[in-house]
Amino acid sequence: MALLDDTEVARNLEQVPGWERHGDAIERSVRLGDFRAAMGFVNTVAEVAEAADHHPDILIRYNTVDLTLSTHSEGGLTEKDFALAARISELVP
Repeated sequence: MALLDDTEVARNLEQVPGWERHGDAIERSVRLGDFRAAMGFVNTVAEVAEAADHHPDILIRYNTVDLTLSTHSEGGLTEKDFALAARISELVP
């Protein structure tokens, strides 16, 4: 899968509100009601990621989940990252 250039990344970011570019990755933080809700959200994200065969880096801090997407095998951002970002955004309560 081809890496996206800066223009393509900017255009794709417009389609996934809440996600921000940080270098060769896109990131989003999601704050939930409590730790249990955060873990439930992460488990749902895990199912979606597994089905897409594309896996985000996930950091859980009590009720906050930080998600980072990058296509490591390509060394940066691809369409795959934005497709998963859009799917994850649909899961945010």
